[in-house]
Amino acid sequence: MNLQFGDEYERLRAEVRAFCRDTWPLRAEESRLAEREQAIAWRKRALAAGFLHRTVPRGYGGAGAAPDVMAETVIRQELDRARVPHRGSVQGTHMLVPTLLECGSEEQRREYIPRTLTGELLWCQGYSEPGAGSDLASLQSRAELVGDEWVLTGQKIWTSQADEADMMFGLFRTEPDAPKHGGISYLLVPMKTPGIVARPLTMMQRGTDFCEVFFDGARVPAQNIVGRRGEGWKVSRSTLKHERMLIGDSAIVRITFDSLVALARRAQRDGRPALEHPVVRQRLAEIAGHLETQEWSVARMLTAIHHNREAQVMSELLMAKLLSTNVQQLIAKLALDLIPDAGLHEPTADEAVMGVGEFTQGRWVSNYMYSLAFAIAGGTSNVQRNIIGELVLGLPRDRRP
Repeated sequence: MNLQFGDEYERLRAEVRAFCRDTWPLRAEESRLAEREQAIAWRKRALAAGFLHRTVPRGYGGAGAAPDVMAETVIRQELDRARVPHRGSVQGTHMLVPTLLECGSEEQRREYIPRTLTGELLWCQGYSEPGAGSDLASLQSRAELVGDEWVLTGQKIWTSQADEADMMFGLFRTEPDAPKHGGISYLLVPMKTPGIVARPLTMMQRGTDFCEVFFDGARVPAQNIVGRRGEGWKVSRSTLKHERMLIGDSAIVRITFDSLVALARRAQRDGRPALEHPVVRQRLAEIAGHLETQEWSVARMLTAIHHNREAQVMSELLMAKLLSTNVQQLIAKLALDLIPDAGLHEPTADEAVMGVGEFTQGRWVSNYMYSLAFAIAGGTSNVQRNIIGELVLGLPRDRRP
């Protein structure tokens, strides 16, 4: 296997690297803006340069470039390496936008996609409910069409950044007598609508990234439905596909692993740097092997997609999310073992924030606790194993009542 991208893409890499160096951090007069406004200002420049959401059509705020998975990978690698604010609110940019491109109306695409790409419009995902998590089709939140409005009642839970979001894309039962996977519709809900209350949930690492959301007669326009009435489950599968690909991305895992190696250089084990201890080196080597396997697998998938052979690697796409989950948990466990006493201290509020950042000891504690959620987000690991076993390996289905 040749893992080189070639001269064309290496020239692109140099362009992106120079762009990041010249545009981030922002100039002095803009650096006084609030953090969110700084990120919006940078994203607008990156969109204009064609380095962000490049395949989104120009009419919706993107660059309108032809799909090129190699170019996308090179650009993302450099943006991650430069630590620029390119990811933004991934619920909107990486989940809703591709769903609207596949299933939304022209009016919805023009109204929501451009502001979502810049970060001016933040989204949350209204899927899970207290009685409907892994079995999402059991959801009970209702949407009743009254005149030209949907009237919403019910509750969502584990809704990321719901207290900060401007909009929610969510699933609601519009035909309560339909079969379980039928009668569900996919709605776009303004979060400032009267009758909607978002309450932050404090997680065990002190973060408040999740919320529970209550709907009590909230009214949203009838045209805020994506796809046909009662076919929201089909639309949601498009969103879930992109969410699993996002979680299965190896770029963030590589950044976290590099931070783990740096921690092993600083930490002490038996009077010497932990990196020199044979047990620590063995565990690092094991993780490095898993990560290299993931990156090579991703490279192979990228090559197949680049040559229009996507069907050839669909089974591996299913496995990418599961592999990424396992590797991130191995990283988190070793990091906690390298800071033994510090691992007993509660993270500060700043250290409890999710995402990639400077890994202080408290941040490693927070990362360990949050790593438990990787096996749940985007479909639980056990459900993912069932799908792989049945659809890829051809194993018999589980017994179902």
